[in-house]
Amino acid sequence: MDPLEDVLSLLGTSSRLSTGMIAGGRWAVRFEPPAGAKFNSVRRGQCFLIVDGDVITLNEGDCFLLTRPVAFTLASDLALPAEPAQPIFATATGGFAHVGDGDGLLLIGGAFTFGDRARTLLLDALPTVIHVPAGTAEAAAVGRALGEIDAELRHPAMGSTLIAEHLATVMLILVLRLHLAREKHSGWLGGLTDPVVAPALKALHARPQQAWTVEELARVSAVSRSTLAARFKSVVGVGPLEYLTGWRIELASDRLRRGTDTVATIAHAVGYGSESALSNAFKRVTGSSPRDYRRANR
Repeated sequence: MDPLEDVLSLLGTSSRLSTGMIAGGRWAVRFEPPAGAKFNSVRRGQCFLIVDGDVITLNEGDCFLLTRPVAFTLASDLALPAEPAQPIFATATGGFAHVGDGDGLLLIGGAFTFGDRARTLLLDALPTVIHVPAGTAEAAAVGRALGEIDAELRHPAMGSTLIAEHLATVMLILVLRLHLAREKHSGWLGGLTDPVVAPALKALHARPQQAWTVEELARVSAVSRSTLAARFKSVVGVGPLEYLTGWRIELASDRLRRGTDTVATIAHAVGYGSESALSNAFKRVTGSSPRDYRRANR
């Protein structure tokens, strides 16, 4: 796995499709903050997205990912008072809610849910809205996934919902990949696109149980030890071995929450030679012992 796959797997990422929307004429709909991340795609027509006071024009083929639990409005007319979405979507039929007069706009969407650590590990590093405009080379792969989702919804067959939901997860990965390609980030996300840091970061995620040294990681990145140490800390915010400790604790925390393995078994699995070594590192990072953490988070 690469680091992005690792984090998404650790977060227990899942997706579900939402009720679509067909709209026409003059309309404005206000949506309550979503529980997880939310995406929508304009398959036909045009509208405005209003979130945190910003207005984004959504054209046919555009999509957006909302990464924060904030209210947002979709509208054809910015001057029109928005009506709440819940009563409208409560009367949806055939998988679509109807708004206004006509069918000039066709919108499909979905939501992503994550585990408890999503905010810290991923979402806080992203902007509130990621807008992927149509007509760009970067949007082509996203457009293909959305086209397949649209086709499954329009012509349902056996397993269509499951297929569409898996495609939605594919779309999430594509949007994150494209966002990383066009925006500079700090933290581990920034490390994914840095030519010096990325090889070392991927090696740490591929073999977190290995007793890595900075010198060994520098060889992976084909740079000197001092160059890797300085570059890693500049981009990611911590040194490579400190990052490794943090990732090992994330892996151990996940196994403590979800599984029944002993602390000693988990310690060896994530790269510690003994239960006491993991316990010391775990308490230093989280403020809690592994056993207390397990009791509090099962």
